[in-house]
Amino acid sequence: MVRRAGRSLLAVLLVFVLVMGIYLAYVFLSWYRVEDNLVLEVQTIHDDGSDVGLKKHGIYRIASYNIGFGAYSADYSFFMDGGKESRARSAEAVAENVAGAVSAAASLDPDFLLLQEVDVDGTRSFHVDQWAQVCAQMHFLHGTFAQNYDSPYLFWPLDEPHGANRAGIAVFSRYPIASALRRQLPIERGVMKLVDLDRCYSVQRLPAPGEKGKLVLYALHLSAYTSDGKIAEEQLEMLFADMLSEYEKGNWTIAGGDFNKDLLGNSGEVFGVSGPEYTWAQPVPAEMIPDGLTIVAPFDAASPTPSCRNSDRPYGPDTFCVTVDGFIVSDNVAVMDAQVLDTGFRWSDHNPVFMDFVLQ
Repeated sequence: MVRRAGRSLLAVLLVFVLVMGIYLAYVFLSWYRVEDNLVLEVQTIHDDGSDVGLKKHGIYRIASYNIGFGAYSADYSFFMDGGKESRARSAEAVAENVAGAVSAAASLDPDFLLLQEVDVDGTRSFHVDQWAQVCAQMHFLHGTFAQNYDSPYLFWPLDEPHGANRAGIAVFSRYPIASALRRQLPIERGVMKLVDLDRCYSVQRLPAPGEKGKLVLYALHLSAYTSDGKIAEEQLEMLFADMLSEYEKGNWTIAGGDFNKDLLGNSGEVFGVSGPEYTWAQPVPAEMIPDGLTIVAPFDAASPTPSCRNSDRPYGPDTFCVTVDGFIVSDNVAVMDAQVLDTGFRWSDHNPVFMDFVLQ
């Protein structure tokens, strides 16, 4: 009897090892990176016949919003941040949160809108095509979508697996986009690349009729779940070099999105709740920022509002908050204002940010 039970236990163990081996092989074989310098399709979202180009000395507004794949209502917590949930609560909740986020962004009346964590097909978001939903809701002339990652099926947590998810970065513009490109960013190496997934930024070129220069607009979402902050710094170094190259050619350059860095440098002090040493909440080292470029952290001293909350628990007075969303501009772009719109984190774990600027 004991011998038979031992054989049964051994058989179960062997089956478990075999299944795990097959799953790990699937994950490694399914993992891939999108090629670098991939040309993106510039889509006409709503054609109203008003293809008016940018103008030097014109005043414009750009907004950025990480919509959190439509899952993060204010009471949502995420397992990778130490919370409890791994998926949105329903397809209806996803559609509602995305609609609310888009309405908030639209209330800013931006000329350019950058969105991150836009799922086009995800287990975690009940396969709601959020790119299609946003395109239907927003009345911009042109748009681009750059896939950030297409992850293999993650069987974790066991009671509600995060699943397989394809997500990316969306850019919308009231002005014609001449061309767009996806650039591949450095990511974690070894096994950690399965957590970091793929990362990119997109590059949009917008003409200014009668001017030699173009507006080169970068949309990004830098790495968060890394073993240390080195990868994010490598990503910034690549972005800085790219922007400087365009600036030296006489172009205006602006980058915007979720940097997963403390852009204020002291968000814990500003917002009154200090957090653990998260790699995604560290300041950008001042010595990294090259001459010719400036980081713009949206902030209103009269009414300080963070752009992001930690999702280890539902949002409340003791939640660690930080400003990780913002912009980088070249010296020929004059910033007039940059602020965070306070939504109370109703539709995402981020608040939308905006910047008013002039092309000099």
